[in-house]
Amino acid sequence: MAHVSEALRHRQGSAFAELGLTPATARALHELDPDHPLPARDLAGQLGCDRSNVTVLVDKLEQTGLVERRTDPGDRRQKTLVVTEKGRVVRAGVIEVMSDSRLLSGLRDEELSTLRDLLWKVSDGGCPESLDTA
Repeated sequence: MAHVSEALRHRQGSAFAELGLTPATARALHELDPDHPLPARDLAGQLGCDRSNVTVLVDKLEQTGLVERRTDPGDRRQKTLVVTEKGRVVRAGVIEVMSDSRLLSGLRDEELSTLRDLLWKVSDGGCPESLDTA
């Protein structure tokens, strides 16, 4: 599993670099909805990181013209993150990279089905184990 994970990271990292992004900035751009501006603190929550880290990511996205900070019309004290037209194009590329299934292209349908079932099983059906405190 570690080898598969590393292969995916390597492929995605190379593809993100071709888009002019790091894996972290690509993930941040991916999390932003182009049709719904978002405060940086909300992006930090979605990414599960500190707001100061998001500031650095947004600075990089803003410097490359992919995101703009704008005053929130509903609360002028707050800035929201808006994906630019250029950002929409690059974000579409990020989505394409993240959904690239070439790593699995050598598998037959029944092998893909088996892989899906096994991955579901080892991930506890997508749910973490419940802790018994009794």
